[in-house]
Amino acid sequence: MVESRAKVVRCVADELYRSVEPTVGQEAVSHGPEERPSDYRVAGLLSRGQPAVRRDPRKVGLSKLGENHRSAAKYEVHVRLYLVPMLGTKRLESLSVADVRRFLNRLERESTAATAKESHKVLRSALSAACHEELITRNVVSLVEPPRVESRDLSPWSLDETLDFLTAARKDPLYAAFMLAIALGFHRGEIVGLRWQDVDLDKRVIRVRKRWQRVGGEVYDDDPKGRRRKQALPLPAICVAPLRWQRLRQAALRERAGDRWAESDYVFTTRTGRPIEPRNVFRSFTRVAGNAGLRVIRLHDARHGTATLLTAAGVAPRVVMEILGHSQIAVTMNVYTHVVQDTQREAVGHMDRLLRRRLDRE
Repeated sequence: MVESRAKVVRCVADELYRSVEPTVGQEAVSHGPEERPSDYRVAGLLSRGQPAVRRDPRKVGLSKLGENHRSAAKYEVHVRLYLVPMLGTKRLESLSVADVRRFLNRLERESTAATAKESHKVLRSALSAACHEELITRNVVSLVEPPRVESRDLSPWSLDETLDFLTAARKDPLYAAFMLAIALGFHRGEIVGLRWQDVDLDKRVIRVRKRWQRVGGEVYDDDPKGRRRKQALPLPAICVAPLRWQRLRQAALRERAGDRWAESDYVFTTRTGRPIEPRNVFRSFTRVAGNAGLRVIRLHDARHGTATLLTAAGVAPRVVMEILGHSQIAVTMNVYTHVVQDTQREAVGHMDRLLRRRLDRE
C-alpha cells in the first residue's frame, strides 16, 4: 500500500515539478543516466519514474495505478498545494527532521491539523519508495510524529429517532437504500453501486463489490475499501421486503420508460434505468429527516448508528467490525466505548433510583 501511494504521488507531481523548474534547478529535472541520487530534490522524487501527465492527472495517470479515484485526487491536492511549494526545492540528502517538522507546523498553522497529517502520510510514502530504490538511506518523515487530530464527536440517532426516520421514509423511493444504510452501515457509494446480481433475497445474502463516487466532476466505479471488497454479508430480514418492493417498483419504471430504459442491473436507478447520483442519496436522506422533525445528521453517521445498535444488542466488536467493513478494530472500538459509557450511565442511574427509593422509605 505504501508503494502504491508513492506511485500515485509521483504520477500526479510530474507536471507540477516542471512548473517549478526555474527554482528547483535543471540538474533535478534531467533524470538522465548521469544524474546522481544526491542531485534529487523533493519535487524531483515525487515525479521520478513516471511519464509526464499532460492532462488532468485525476483523469489520466491515477486510474492506472490501482488506487481509488478519491484517494488519488486527494494525494494530487497535497502534492500540488503543499509539498511542492513548501518542500520542492529541498535536496533529498539534506532534508532533515527539522525541515519536516517546520513544514508540518507551518501547514498546521495555515490550514488544519488534519491537512498536515495527510501531507505527512503522502510524503512519508514517497520517501519510503525512495528508500526502496536506494536514493536515500533513511526516511526522515517516519522520524517525525504526525499532528494529532481530535476525533469528531459521534452523534448518531437513538433507537427511537431511527425508527421515526424509517417510518417517515417508508413511502420514499429510496426507502430500501436507507434501510441498507441503517441496518448494514452501507456507504452511499456502496448503495449506488449495488447490483441485483449481488443480492440474493432467497438466501438473504448481499455482497459489496463496487461503489460509485463522484470525483472532479466525473463519476467513477471503484472497488470498495478495506474489508468491504467482495464481502458477503447476511441480509437482515427487515431489509428483504423493502428490496422486493424496490424490484417491483423498478420493473414498473422499466415498463413505463420503454425504449428509453438503459439496462444496467443497478438496484437503485433513475426513471430511465441509469445509476443515481451518490449525492442525491444524501439529499433525500436529509429531506426525509427534516420533514420528520429529526436532527439532520450525515448519512455516514448512520454507520455509527448501526454500530451503536449492534453493540447495544450485545454483538461482539469483532463481528461489528466485519459487518461495517472497518479496516481496524480501533475504529470499531471508538464506537464501542461510546456505547459502553452510555450503558454504564444508564446502569448508574438505575442504581441511583433504587437507592433513593429505599432512602425515601426510611
